[in-house]
Amino acid sequence: MSQAGLSYEQAPPYGLPLRYFLTAPLFLQLAAVAAIPGIKDWTSDPHTLAAIALTHLITLGFLGMVMQGALLQMLPVVLGAPVPAAGWVARLGHTGLTLGALLLAAGLYRAQATLLHLAMAVLAIGWLPFLAAAAVSLARARTMSRLTLIPLRLAWLSALLTVALGLWLAAVLAGILDPHAIERGLGLHLAWGLGGWVLLLVMGVAYQVVPMLQITPPYPAFYARWAPGVAFAALGLVSLATVADLPALGDLGYGLIGASLAGFGLVTLDLQRRRRRRVTDATLLFWRLGMLSLLALAPLPALYLKLPGEWQAPTAMTAGLVFLLGFAASVVNGMLYKIVPFLAWFHLQSQTGARAGTIPNMKEFLPDTQAMRHWRLHLAAVLWLIPAPWLPPAYAAPGLLLLALSAHVLWRNLLGCVRLFRRYGGRLA
Repeated sequence: MSQAGLSYEQAPPYGLPLRYFLTAPLFLQLAAVAAIPGIKDWTSDPHTLAAIALTHLITLGFLGMVMQGALLQMLPVVLGAPVPAAGWVARLGHTGLTLGALLLAAGLYRAQATLLHLAMAVLAIGWLPFLAAAAVSLARARTMSRLTLIPLRLAWLSALLTVALGLWLAAVLAGILDPHAIERGLGLHLAWGLGGWVLLLVMGVAYQVVPMLQITPPYPAFYARWAPGVAFAALGLVSLATVADLPALGDLGYGLIGASLAGFGLVTLDLQRRRRRRVTDATLLFWRLGMLSLLALAPLPALYLKLPGEWQAPTAMTAGLVFLLGFAASVVNGMLYKIVPFLAWFHLQSQTGARAGTIPNMKEFLPDTQAMRHWRLHLAAVLWLIPAPWLPPAYAAPGLLLLALSAHVLWRNLLGCVRLFRRYGGRLA
């Protein structure tokens, strides 16, 4: 896909998305370290407070952080629709996500209602202004980017539902609301957060960045037009089946979710196979791992409830690890290794008016050797942790240490890119 039509002149200052990108790896590192003392709790049941706390350190602190930052960058550049009051939205979003994720994890770990009350308020500050500003931007977006626009709008609606369900669940756990149907609410929160917000947003971003950055053919128009709607409709069917207790409808919804996972994985892998630039770099490998993880997950939504009862908890935990670390974290890592050095090069050139050859190129901002070192650590961590729910608790500890080291290497790599940017006179604001 050509870069023609991208509105780089509307790009926000480099420091705006960068604050998100530099904070995110620290949360992944924190989640890995915090998981070690409570290995027995989270590996035995994904519904324990320890497991929920760790999940939110990853989903809010790592994935949510990168996704908010990426959208604040992407909406004006790709869709030609600047985010209103982007500076204030970024400050509130970054602060709200940082403090809110920490308060929520602490409140869940300690089962303290006061911390959960604070987390609800702070996370609302972090999410609601962002969602309102993103809604304005998405409403103003140009129709020429429609294939990207549709999944982003559906992802926005999924995020709104996820946040609403999350605040409701936090209020239940804090003792503010009646705990009736909390298990159903937890399932819907998980479905819309992972299957809606994360998957649909990755699909929308992929339509733009995979062809452009991995030099592949564009996504087939028919697939790109219909796939996000099918995934969103599947989540709607699962929600209706959950609320109305209609198992047959739920089976159809879960089957369509599995088909959506498999379809996106297969189409993306085929595009990568047909890429024009045959070099295999870390970004390609991260995305390939992400797509293979989707293929591994595809049959599980439809099969989960048909498994023997004693298999359901470890299967759910394994599926969560594959989705969060194998798919979502891998894809996010791959995007960061392209986005952060490109923005450093672009903003430095714009600010200094430097000619080619007088400032570092993208590879110099973030060398392949550093990215590949991180890739190997991440792959080792994912492969080690996937079977952990089926094995004695102590088995997971080395995998968690590998994950923490992987996150630290990512943070150091991104920080090194920013230091080089500043060394050549770049300004973050």
